[in-house]
Amino acid sequence: MTFKERLRALTEVGLVSLKLGLTSFGGPIAHLGYFHNEYIRRRKWLDEQSYSDLMALCQFLPGPASSQVGIGIGIIRAGWLGGLMAWIGFTLPSVVALTLFALLLQGFDVSSSGWIHGLKITAVAIVAQAVLGMGQKLASDKIRATIAILAAAVSLLWQTAVSQIALLAAAGLAGYWLYRKAAVHAAPPLAVPISRRWGAACLALFAALLLALPLLRAFFDANGDSGLWLPMFDSFYRAGSLVFGGGHVVLPLLERETVPAGWIGEQQFLTGYGAAQAVPGPLFTFAAYLGAMAGGIPGAVIATLAIFLPAFLLVAGALPFWSSLRNSPSAQGGLAGVNAAVVGILLAALYNPLWTTAIMEPADLALALVLFLMLVFWKMPPWAVVLAGMLGGTLLALV
Repeated sequence: MTFKERLRALTEVGLVSLKLGLTSFGGPIAHLGYFHNEYIRRRKWLDEQSYSDLMALCQFLPGPASSQVGIGIGIIRAGWLGGLMAWIGFTLPSVVALTLFALLLQGFDVSSSGWIHGLKITAVAIVAQAVLGMGQKLASDKIRATIAILAAAVSLLWQTAVSQIALLAAAGLAGYWLYRKAAVHAAPPLAVPISRRWGAACLALFAALLLALPLLRAFFDANGDSGLWLPMFDSFYRAGSLVFGGGHVVLPLLERETVPAGWIGEQQFLTGYGAAQAVPGPLFTFAAYLGAMAGGIPGAVIATLAIFLPAFLLVAGALPFWSSLRNSPSAQGGLAGVNAAVVGILLAALYNPLWTTAIMEPADLALALVLFLMLVFWKMPPWAVVLAGMLGGTLLALV
């Protein structure tokens, strides 16, 4: 690839990811639907199988799954810088918005605003569309549909920090066993511009930071010289490293890391959570709000970098090995099971927390149905549906 072609690819990745960062409301599950529409359906940067395999890989990794999928697509498209551009474009709008919330709006209660409720209803319609589309592709036969439904049931009944990774692991083993004699379909070739040596280095750095940061923090705490920045980096790095499922799952961990430490009050934490529901992009950018409350703009920058750094290292480290594993017959069977389980997990999330927190009365369901109609049958762009949802939520609050 020539310098001009590389520059064009980087610019394209940056602009497309910025568009997604400005318009992707609805949380990590909805983001995967936005990514599929923009990266796969419209631009065809990856084929359907490669996208579903990448999505399955990122579901296995701790951290923000939707951001990791975007980083992975950016790396595949334009190398290291492409992954960085994809992350910056997707996260920057919500980082800026939540930092401003912290600096300017921390005294206001936005959690009960009508337009925020409208966004929650919009998320129901977006996730319903994503579950429908993904189910038709990834759970279309009897075996995979059964895996998806069982995963949905277990996910609803067993809601713990380890339930998602346990479900995916079990589905992978079931897929391996049930499809071990199925005909092997060679995955389309995919060039990953990262060597295995660099991938291993990224995985080693991830583990080294995870182990070293708490030790450094304890050492400086013992000497009374830890300050704010090292404890903050350690807390947010661990949050990004140890949480499977991303999104709402990280919130209890962040609350335990920030409120008892005195970095933010309980009511301020809840106010920021309400604000985080109203902005596009990954919910992990809630860290920018918390960092800004604790240490202003420098705190927002440190918290954001710390919570997303594990995601970048893990994706960059796993991609070189994943590109060969996906052509293994046993790996294909395992991925078939994992992909079906992902559909089930998304179906469960459509009900809880999305449906249970957004559809409170018949008028809410009516608005959700209209938004679903706009998405699926009228083929309206997501940003238009988001605006319609905000307007609809505002009107519902007035009547």
